Amino acid sequence: MTKNPFEIGYYCDNDLKALGFKSIGTNVKIAKNCLIFGIHNISIGNHVIIDSFCSIIAPGNGHLNIGSYVHIASYCHLLASDGIELKDFSGLSQGVKIYSKTDDYSGNSLTNPTVPNSYKTMKSGKVTLGEHTIIGAGSVILPNVTIGEGASVGALSLIGSNLNSWTIYCGNPLKKLTKRSKNLLDKKQEFLSELEQNTILNK
Repeated sequence: MTKNPFEIGYYCDNDLKALGFKSIGTNVKIAKNCLIFGIHNISIGNHVIIDSFCSIIAPGNGHLNIGSYVHIASYCHLLASDGIELKDFSGLSQGVKIYSKTDDYSGNSLTNPTVPNSYKTMKSGKVTLGEHTIIGAGSVILPNVTIGEGASVGALSLIGSNLNSWTIYCGNPLKKLTKRSKNLLDKKQEFLSELEQNTILNK
């Protein structure tokens, strides 16, 4: 049977553990057409999926920490030069961009990688997404931002400052819409309890 050329496929646990990640858990799937640089600076938990055409850059002293039960949809870009952390049960929809370092756009310094750092002013700082956060398609997160537990952000939003926990945001400029339900925490507990029970039964 001829293999479908459009099915790129995923690297799984055994493949990934041989590549030199800082740490990698179980049941991790990364699409084979992703671009990943700085593998030794990347830690990944359990039950993580990273879909096609994502680019993940963690150069030099940068670091990326991905928790468990995290999904990164296709075409996302994570620049982890100054650190990015995605905590458990968080998710990025398609085309989300996260920058932990950017050029200064004010005009007070030169920009872009062709210029020595002494002539540039960079904005930098770790980006943290709390547990159960979800970021809508096409959104951009700028450096030095912490998104609180359970926050959700609608598509095509620009996030340049810290966001409150369990709150729904959307837009550019970003607006706070309403509180987000915490009912998903009950679902989380049901899910984890079922997993634990299945593990006991399968021993």
